[in-house]
Amino acid sequence: MNKFFWVLPILIIISCSQPSNQLTEQDAIAFLDKVEAQDAALGPTASSAYWIGSNFITYDSQKVVADFGKRYQLIALERAREAATFDDVKVSDSSRRKLNLIKSSFVMPSPLDESLASELADISTELEAMYGSGKHCFSASDCWDLEAFESVIDKSRNYQELLKAWEGWRNIGSPMRDKYLRMVEIGNQGSKDLGYDGLTELWFSKYDMPSDEFRDETERVWQELKPLYDSLQCHARYELMDEYGSDLMPSDGTIPAHILGNMWGQSWANIYDLLYEETNESGASIDLTSIIQEKAITEIEMVEIAEEFFLSLGFQPLPESFWKRSLFVKPADRDVVCHASAWNLDSMDDLRIKMCIEKNAEDFATIHHELGHIFYYQAYNHLPSIFEGGANDGFHEAVGDLLTLSITPHYLNQIGFITEEEARAASQDSIALLMQQALDGVVAVPWTLMLDRWRAGVFDGTTAREDLNSSWWDLRKEYQGITSPVLRDKDAFDPGAKYHIPANTPYTRYYLARILQYQFHESLCKQIGHEGPLHECSIYNNELAGEKLRAMLSLGQSKDWQTALEALTGSRELSGKSLLNYYQPLKEWLDEKNADRACGWN
Repeated sequence: MNKFFWVLPILIIISCSQPSNQLTEQDAIAFLDKVEAQDAALGPTASSAYWIGSNFITYDSQKVVADFGKRYQLIALERAREAATFDDVKVSDSSRRKLNLIKSSFVMPSPLDESLASELADISTELEAMYGSGKHCFSASDCWDLEAFESVIDKSRNYQELLKAWEGWRNIGSPMRDKYLRMVEIGNQGSKDLGYDGLTELWFSKYDMPSDEFRDETERVWQELKPLYDSLQCHARYELMDEYGSDLMPSDGTIPAHILGNMWGQSWANIYDLLYEETNESGASIDLTSIIQEKAITEIEMVEIAEEFFLSLGFQPLPESFWKRSLFVKPADRDVVCHASAWNLDSMDDLRIKMCIEKNAEDFATIHHELGHIFYYQAYNHLPSIFEGGANDGFHEAVGDLLTLSITPHYLNQIGFITEEEARAASQDSIALLMQQALDGVVAVPWTLMLDRWRAGVFDGTTAREDLNSSWWDLRKEYQGITSPVLRDKDAFDPGAKYHIPANTPYTRYYLARILQYQFHESLCKQIGHEGPLHECSIYNNELAGEKLRAMLSLGQSKDWQTALEALTGSRELSGKSLLNYYQPLKEWLDEKNADRACGWN
């Protein structure tokens, strides 16, 4: 989560800018200086308001957040319009990049109209609160929240029990639908006022290349990776058919969404034991959840272990305020938005994460991911506020994901989680290790791509109101080979059951992260002289890797993302080849397993 930029309401008066043909480079510099001064003075206060809104979900906190949201919308729009007046003024490359970033720094812009800005802020706040406080009651005394439903989905192997939990959580979506569509309507109007065709063009205009060209690039890379995913989907389908029976498996080659061990089917890590039978008698698998629990490691100790990884690379320790102000454990006395997030409230002085940490392997990896954001903030805190961001939003997500690739058996031995003998045993069965990784790292790739493909259809109007839910499942089938286990009601709004839809968080960043993390990893491993399979490389405790990584991170968004990518990898092109190299042994194994199976879906 990047820093918020705010100003007091008195600053949102109608601009008195000169006509563009009379403006000079000095005028542009003065405007940019004003923006940065406003950010420094008021950003932390507004960010604190948002923090309160996520950690104390009450009527009053949501009103405060909505008010700040309205202020942000209006000032950001005014800034964008003023920045646009310098389009024809000759300025330095750095100033031009700042001006362009100001113009495109929106996710859901309103028109420059106080009533619409207020309405949009209210809707955005309400939708996020509806998700954060979401519950479904089967009876007056039997109400479940997301954590309760996830506990079933993650652990149960009872088909009907899984179905009950899966359907139960999706009941929170329907009340969001009309609010969501109204938000999109206002956002499209605001996007057009900024000179874009609509929200779709705005969202995909942030990647230093024409939006259509960027979307073609992401699709090209997906086609590179699709054979690997298809092999994994085929294997999973047949193994799940053995578990639940062929009569419960769709005949079209797809997999029912509720039996994949994750509420959204975005990770299949919880069904690993159904998909792979280990061959090493000494036990190749490392049950990280059991290790954490047996060692009685606390939630804060899990965060300290993740911090130590970054310290081993030469990063600076986290400030004391991080440990005092972060949320690590779900409070017992109030509703909070438990979705894990990293917060940059005031550069080095106030960095935080917000999580309801569970003592398991998934959250151990998530903590590393969130600290990736925090140390990225730390690396570019010397830059002007306008440049305090990732080279693109995918870079921010990729840094944390990069660290998870270094959680190898050797690393776990180094930090005292397993013995050297256990590390050797685990390394002997490379397919076990790669299968565990792929059930998150590969499985998530099409999911991260289709989610914004769905939003693009809603934004540009090609998806009709009555098709909101059916188009969601059409895309999930097309990209993931996954289908709804039951016929969904025409008024259902299943996208609302995923945090990033009501919270309005773009998802293409996660797709880019899934690709970039392997590019980063392969490049760093080559630079530190790693020999052997790519999946055995860990950059832990390697200061050269840390230096190379910080050199890229310190650029923030002061340069285009291609330049930042080149700084670390030597290439300016997004590519899936590193991911394929990482999983090549698994792909060969899957092809053997699937040789006599009917793979693919209609």
